[in-house]
Amino acid sequence: MKTTKNGKPAKHLAHARFRDHDGKVRAVTATGTTKTAARTTLLLKLQNRAKTNHSGDLTAAHKVNHLLDLWERRFEGLVADGTRSPTSLATYRRALTNHVRPAIGELHIGEATTQRLDTVLTNIKHHAGAPTARTCRAVISGAMKLAVRYGAITINPAREVDAIEAKPKKPPRALTTEEVTLLNRSLTADEHAVLADLPDLVTFMLGTGVRIGEALAVLWNQVDLEAGTVEITHTIARLPGEGLIRKTTKSRTGERVLSLPTWAATSLRARRTADIRPATPVFPDAIGGFRDPSNTRHSLRTALSPVASNARRELGQTIRALRRQNRLSRKQVAQTLGWPQTRLELIETGRIKPNHQLVSSLTKTYNIDLDNTPDLLAQLKEAALPAESDKLAWIRCHALRKTTATALDRAGHTARQIADQLGQAKVSITQDTYLARQPANPAAAQALEHAFDDPHLV
Repeated sequence: MKTTKNGKPAKHLAHARFRDHDGKVRAVTATGTTKTAARTTLLLKLQNRAKTNHSGDLTAAHKVNHLLDLWERRFEGLVADGTRSPTSLATYRRALTNHVRPAIGELHIGEATTQRLDTVLTNIKHHAGAPTARTCRAVISGAMKLAVRYGAITINPAREVDAIEAKPKKPPRALTTEEVTLLNRSLTADEHAVLADLPDLVTFMLGTGVRIGEALAVLWNQVDLEAGTVEITHTIARLPGEGLIRKTTKSRTGERVLSLPTWAATSLRARRTADIRPATPVFPDAIGGFRDPSNTRHSLRTALSPVASNARRELGQTIRALRRQNRLSRKQVAQTLGWPQTRLELIETGRIKPNHQLVSSLTKTYNIDLDNTPDLLAQLKEAALPAESDKLAWIRCHALRKTTATALDRAGHTARQIADQLGQAKVSITQDTYLARQPANPAAAQALEHAFDDPHLV
């Protein structure tokens, strides 16, 4: 032991013998300027060693990346067993690669405290949105649960992370009868929509309430036109590295036999020809295979933003010419403005109702001041005039599903019956997300009048 000039100990040594996770007893030492400090340091060492050596497979000293690898392999096994969906695995892998690993992957498991995880998830929510943050939280929580099970830590730190909240969703909105008629008329009159086989697909989705992936997975041998039924068992999804796959529905509730309304059955009957093979899709791609749901959604979005007038088409052509003069791609312009690339595409093809702010922001990237360009202002003024087709611009694929659900609700079907039609296990999701709010119950006033029939209230 070292001593000072006065002969007093410069450092004190504390030592103990510790039985490690492998059963071997090893010496553990610690030093301090006083006996108490040395003993305190030794106790902390022993406590940390006890935590980190609780399990030979996983310890608090391992990096979070190692834990995430274990969790991912376990989830792959669940997918192989058929208890989890391969699309869920693809979603979680994106979250791991893009957000979770870069944020906490190099930390030790013991360093992943609740406070640190809360900060990480808050940052993810700020930069990528609440839905992505919730996915990341699910991944982290699942991994930390595995760490608890293996004895690396005693408490799941993700369990106490603050709830990830977002702005309240807009109330479910369904198409009115007039909008359904306008939609059908618009699609059948749109050459590109007809070429993309959208009119019959939309009719089928309205008549069944199925998801777009489920509609694209239906085979002709699942359609019984005599009985007027269709069997829903699979959905189409695209997986990274695998391409399109036809997989079973999200749950057993998704497997169902649906009755077809007469107009939907008539539409399918018109499509069926004598040479169609039973094992082919009802709504195939150009070469007879399965269609990509993402590409089909894009085609539908384009069709639901029809060219309302020649003025919009001409304005779009002018804006496209300006972009090309500046030798910029749509992707480059969209990145500069922070827009989705599809927005610029819709503007340039005349499929979106323009306004001054929208076009002004765009032309600034081409070094053009809209207010000092009279010809362009005149084009914009004419293109901004309202058109009947503008009423369809809000519609997305899920709106068709909500329209079916709302129609059944108004016809008096129970929430359970509607959930079964949609293939949903939880009735609460059907009620909160898919049924458009109806006007206040007109019979309520009459019921209250009889309940409180008191002349003194008049």
